[in-house]
Amino acid sequence: MSRIIPDAVPSTQALPAKVDVVVIGGGIVGVSTALELAERGVSVAVCEKGLVAGEQSGRNWGWVRQMGRDPSELPLAIESLSLWKGMNARTGEETGFRQTGIAYLCRNARQEAEYEAWLVHARDFGLDSRLLRSEELGQHLPGMTGGFTAALHTSTDGRAEPFKAAPAIARGAIRAGAHVMTGCAVRSIERSGGAVSGVITERGRIACSSVVLAGGAWSRLFSGNMGIDFPQLKILGSVARATSVEGVPELPVGADNFSFRRRLDGSFSIAMRNANIAPIVPDSFRLFADFVPTLIKSWRELKLRVGNRFIEEWRTPSSWAPDEITPFEQVRILDPVPFERFNREGLAHLVKAFPAFAESRITQSWAGLIDVTPDAVPVISPVGGIPGFFISSGFSGHGFGIGPGAGKLMADIVTGARPCVDPAPFRFDRFKKTKAA
Repeated sequence: MSRIIPDAVPSTQALPAKVDVVVIGGGIVGVSTALELAERGVSVAVCEKGLVAGEQSGRNWGWVRQMGRDPSELPLAIESLSLWKGMNARTGEETGFRQTGIAYLCRNARQEAEYEAWLVHARDFGLDSRLLRSEELGQHLPGMTGGFTAALHTSTDGRAEPFKAAPAIARGAIRAGAHVMTGCAVRSIERSGGAVSGVITERGRIACSSVVLAGGAWSRLFSGNMGIDFPQLKILGSVARATSVEGVPELPVGADNFSFRRRLDGSFSIAMRNANIAPIVPDSFRLFADFVPTLIKSWRELKLRVGNRFIEEWRTPSSWAPDEITPFEQVRILDPVPFERFNREGLAHLVKAFPAFAESRITQSWAGLIDVTPDAVPVISPVGGIPGFFISSGFSGHGFGIGPGAGKLMADIVTGARPCVDPAPFRFDRFKKTKAA
């Protein structure tokens, strides 16, 4: 295992006295929001407790897909793809985006039927997704052995580099006028007459009229200190880097027990698909009723596990004063230990499907904590009862691909512009979780 180090982002040294909007969190959603706001002439500051893309935004698979999305997310995925295609030119940076297509492999008629059912939604939205069969499989998926009956393929999907993309967008936001401060945790939000009037950071106060919480896996803890019960749990996903091989597809490929994506340097990010760890923590019991439907639906994909995280979260303070050191300063970056068995098994399954990977070796492994909601759809929304406070979190493993679109939608909501997509599926009050502050 080795630590993930994203590309560097220069940190604003002087804390601005006042901005229009403070964004809490320097993941892809937070910096995409800042880029959108800055380009519209809105003064904005991003406060990141650690590094830009230091957590899940730099640790994910790097897929940019519309394929397989929940129908409520599809418009946002389509919008995001449009933004990804122009992101290198827009920011003047290399995000690693390449429009290679993506394929999901089918082993049997049951899997084909599941994808056929999803294709109804794809046709409703005009996507180019379709099932490949017979000789088309070999044309699009060179080097693949038998055992697969079909593949769901979307040629307009693509891939990007997690450790490059969010930092590139952050640097683009800086050039557009945004302040981006790393190593600067927000401790609390100030209110005047019930509405947002500023934030208190570990380095001082910033006056503002709006705050966007884009804190990923930390969002429930932060909002809980404000009296907001945001239903969010964490899932551990493990990934590995494997050495380069030739004679395999350029597009990301997923099957029921493996996935791979070629990286810019020729190596691969690989994982065992549909295999994640669900750590048992105190919130698992508090939110049990909220997540029961998801557990029933996804039990094959999750491995429940009790470990050190239960004790860590049990000991983590759930409330603090603005002048106290917070959990965000005590743990700057969540850097969990990967579940190495999943990575090894993922590579073994991959070798059976694409024998060329027999020459590949794992050189690095890592893990990230994915923030999930009960319905696996994010919140991108104002929070009732606190004028000027917004949440953009709970992306449930989809945040990297739809991050640019989420940033645009959040900027629309904050500024009162016409939303780029219907925001209704992402409203916070669908959970009815606000407590009296």
